[in-house]
Amino acid sequence: MENGSRGTELVVAESPPNHPEGVRNSSEVTEFILTGLSHQRGVQLFLFVLFLTFYLIVLPSNVLIIVTIRGDPHLSSPMYFLLANLAFLDIWYSSITAPKMLVDFFAERKLISFWGCIAQLFFLHFVGAAEMFLLTAMAYDRYAAICRPLHYTNMMSRRLCIVLVLFSWLGGFVHSTIQVVLIVRLPFCGPNELDNYFCDITQVLRITCANTFAEEMVMIFSSGLISVVCFVALLVSYAFLLSVLKKNSGESASKALSTCYSHITIVIFMFGPAIYIYARPFDEYAPDKIVSVFHTIIFPLLNPIIYTLRNKEITTAMKKVVRRCFLCKKK
Repeated sequence: MENGSRGTELVVAESPPNHPEGVRNSSEVTEFILTGLSHQRGVQLFLFVLFLTFYLIVLPSNVLIIVTIRGDPHLSSPMYFLLANLAFLDIWYSSITAPKMLVDFFAERKLISFWGCIAQLFFLHFVGAAEMFLLTAMAYDRYAAICRPLHYTNMMSRRLCIVLVLFSWLGGFVHSTIQVVLIVRLPFCGPNELDNYFCDITQVLRITCANTFAEEMVMIFSSGLISVVCFVALLVSYAFLLSVLKKNSGESASKALSTCYSHITIVIFMFGPAIYIYARPFDEYAPDKIVSVFHTIIFPLLNPIIYTLRNKEITTAMKKVVRRCFLCKKK
């Protein structure tokens, strides 16, 4: 992979004498410059208002979903337990990049420290991978509910649901740790400009002072291939469930169909951009920034809301929560 970028102002510090050889050259980058989404002031103000409005409306909606599911005894089924965890992951996933992006709209120089960049990269892949594994667990939940309804309670016990959530977090942690270990051992001696509004492996690998072909292949395998395999497996499983449901009739089958369609929509929203970004060589393409915005901010916040739009039980429960809060304030 060819490394390089247009000239930028370098912020470097001399490495201490005992710095491990091969980890850094004679100097190391201490911070990165983010190019952001636009350099035009008018466009920046428009995007700031747009994303802030979206964030302040949709973020509380996701919090309301969690509060509603936790507080309503009628929403104690495994599906709602997993949905509440999905909403929690989505809140954190979009919050990893959105707050700094909003602040940077007013910054003349958009800077992030080296370790701040590594932290952002770590949590982005940690939460993102955990969400992918959780979506797989939700597909298993739908299989148990539709194909094994008489054994559903035993197959999806509370204990198993907790184990599935914990394994989702553990899988995300292991996946993200691999990414970070591969990144921090590389030398960064300049340039230090990342052509995006946040730090990710696709930008960071382009500006290292070493041949990163091996690291890129490992990351394409760990991020891209896992995304493709999970995506195909989920689509096949939901296609099977839809074929089973269409043979049945009645209100329960119609409700299950609606839930499956919502799940499929979320799977496409989550995995589509991830496959585009990570399942190919890390070269720069024009749509990269647009896809990144949808992947890291917009789709994660919309995911739980898409689930609730087709679900009368949870929308009714949410209205009750809002009414109770409104009446308490009036008193």
